[in-house]
Amino acid sequence: MRVSTGAYQTGGEGVSNWDGHKDLERQYQQHGRVLDQPVGALLADLKQRGLLEETLVVWCTEFGRMPTFQKGASGRDHNPAGFTCWMAGAGVKAPYSYGATDEFSYRAVENIVTVHDFHATILHLLGLNHERLTYYHNGIARRLTDVHGHVVSEVLR
Repeated sequence: MRVSTGAYQTGGEGVSNWDGHKDLERQYQQHGRVLDQPVGALLADLKQRGLLEETLVVWCTEFGRMPTFQKGASGRDHNPAGFTCWMAGAGVKAPYSYGATDEFSYRAVENIVTVHDFHATILHLLGLNHERLTYYHNGIARRLTDVHGHVVSEVLR
């Protein structure tokens, strides 16, 4: 949808909503116009200014998308079993891809990274030891990465 400024609008309901349940093709065509060039420009600007080496850029959602259409819509439902996140800068290998889904793109099957591993890796890149980062909840010292998190060293330079 165009607004009077000539910019593309996102957010709210309908095709401009970032949640791809309804009309995936139209939504992603619109989202690409709004997002691709600014993200590329941000990364290029950080690199040009020498800031990418010390800045971590993380792009992630809480769900991937199913490889099949959602019943009654031209979109796709949530898929927590296989999705993509990306990181740039601050010691992350580039270009580099880690992990894979099955041939149907439904479930992660190779180099599976849990949310605890992902958080441990981000904290490591920020200079924090995830095993020492604790908070008290209900009288117990807890960690963001639980007892399961491990730094994914393969993605680090």
